[in-house]
Amino acid sequence: MSEFDDLPDNAVDFFRAHIKLYLTDPARAHLWDSTPVGGPGLVETLLITTTGRRSGKPRHAPLLYIESGSSFLVMASRGGTEVNPSWYFNLLNNPDCEIRIGTRRTKARARILDGGERDQAWNRITRLRPVYSKYQARTTRTIPVVELTPYGAPIEHKDG
Repeated sequence: MSEFDDLPDNAVDFFRAHIKLYLTDPARAHLWDSTPVGGPGLVETLLITTTGRRSGKPRHAPLLYIESGSSFLVMASRGGTEVNPSWYFNLLNNPDCEIRIGTRRTKARARILDGGERDQAWNRITRLRPVYSKYQARTTRTIPVVELTPYGAPIEHKDG
C-alpha cells in the first residue's frame, strides 16, 4: 500500500509537490497552503523521513505538526481514511527517523502516545487544529498521535 492510496488524485499531486519543494527549498516548504486539499490555509509543516518497513528505503511525508516542549506532535490522520498512513507503520517498525522543519534537520525518535497522554494531546491538537476533529469523525479508527523527539546534533543542511 502506498502513502497515497485511496486519496483523491488532486491531493496526491499536492503532497508529491510538497515533498519535492521540501527537498529543494525547505525554507519555502515550511509554510504550506493546505486549501487545495481542504485544509485551513497556510500551516506549518515538517518533512518526516522514515525507513520503509519492507523496502528499507527512505520514505518522505509532509505533516502538520504542533510543538510540545522540545518535541513535536504529528497526527496519523490520513485525512480521516480508514487506514493509518504508511509513515506510521514505518515508525512502528523503526521509530528512528529524520525530521526537517524548514531548513533545520535532525534525527528524531518516534513514540506513539496512548491512554490519558494521548487524550490530553488530542484535546490540545483539536483546539489548535480543528480540522483533526473532522478527520476523526470520518473514520472508526482512533487517529494515532505520535511524539517526535529530536536527538543528537542537528544535521547540516544539504540540498536533497
